[in-house]
Amino acid sequence: MKKRLITGWLLLLAGKCLLAQNNPDVVTYINTYKQIAISEMQRSGIPASIILAQGIHETEAGTSDLVRRSNNHFGIKCKDDWTGAVVYHDDDARGECFRSYANPEDSYRDHSDFLRNSPRYSSLFKLSPDDYQGWAYGLKNAGYATNSRYPQILIKLIKDYNLDLYTQIALGRVKDTTGLASAGKNPEATLTFAARPTPTQYPDGEFTINHTRVVFAKAGTSLLSVANQYEMSLPRLLEFNDLREEDVLVSDQLLFLQRKRRIGATGFHVVREGESLYDIAQAEGLRYEDLLQMNQLKEGDRPAIGEKIWLQSSAPSRPRLTENNVYVNHPGTR
Repeated sequence: MKKRLITGWLLLLAGKCLLAQNNPDVVTYINTYKQIAISEMQRSGIPASIILAQGIHETEAGTSDLVRRSNNHFGIKCKDDWTGAVVYHDDDARGECFRSYANPEDSYRDHSDFLRNSPRYSSLFKLSPDDYQGWAYGLKNAGYATNSRYPQILIKLIKDYNLDLYTQIALGRVKDTTGLASAGKNPEATLTFAARPTPTQYPDGEFTINHTRVVFAKAGTSLLSVANQYEMSLPRLLEFNDLREEDVLVSDQLLFLQRKRRIGATGFHVVREGESLYDIAQAEGLRYEDLLQMNQLKEGDRPAIGEKIWLQSSAPSRPRLTENNVYVNHPGTR
């Protein structure tokens, strides 16, 4: 399906709190390194939001003594297999050995390779790239940092500076037309939102969204065949996907093999062209009825393009609906 791009308004970049917490050093850091983070996500699979949050935290937004002396943006120590340049810096102990790089790009690449090639971080690459909370806690559990609050620090940075948008850019779901970090000074910065994700954005076979097993199925797929393939009953498959008496898929869609979650992996979803509430529930791995309840909506409501759909808590108000809010059944409704 040919993508059609439409222009929408970015709603306050994760809320009014962003404006109050817009540290100029952090904004400068994001604007300087966002493109490298996007490229590294596309190369390695590590969410751009996580890459930027780690870089901001580990370098004190590019101001730390270590990064100024070594271009080391991720606090990676020498380890036994490091044969490159080094610097010595007081950290957990005095005079510890840290890797040194010729430029920031080398540091970003080495960070990606360090995580990708280490068996202790392998479980992270099974997570959805949208699941920055899972990545944040996974890094701490795998021993990346000793600070017990490391996950919360990364998550707060991602939320405060809306860093998940860079993940969406890397996935091809959002086109950056302005330089997103600077939008803190202009909360009505213009973005271009892509239409619904195309099938090529989902891997073959089983993967996870919001910690829930899922597959992508083409139009014409027999749901009974999917149920048989994954050793489950057809009624169970229908229940997990908020479908009713469906036999064959009428369009391409995600099919969950487990019950979806009651809350999403991220705080909100921005409505794109062609998306229904059912599409959003599937894309975010969230139960349809919970999505409706959190956003004060009823089945078939059509939120306007660019509206924020809340995924983790009750929306402060009902989203604006399309001008002609025509009741549209979701795929399983008869």
